[in-house]
Amino acid sequence: MAKTKETAKAKVNITIKPLADRVLVLPAEAETVTKGGIIIPDTAKEKPQKGTIVAAGPGKKDEPVTVKVGDSVLYGKYAGTEISVDGKEYLIMRESDIFAII
Repeated sequence: MAKTKETAKAKVNITIKPLADRVLVLPAEAETVTKGGIIIPDTAKEKPQKGTIVAAGPGKKDEPVTVKVGDSVLYGKYAGTEISVDGKEYLIMRESDIFAII
């Protein structure tokens, strides 16, 4: 899993800087094959609920942000707002929408 974090850091060069307690997340790819080997068609794929932090704001006045760039996180199914930068899809969300660091 360490390779994924290093790769995400190396590949992403973002000019967006989130404000306050917001973070920019690169969602993980949706699974295309189940553990049993069944191929999942595009129409049946679910939105991933896992991603990597690409950028983080400074936090609120009395509450600094606890996640850092490169952290793999779990977030809510409908959390955040989808944005597209240089042809890549990202989510921008509040830190409170993140459930856990994995």
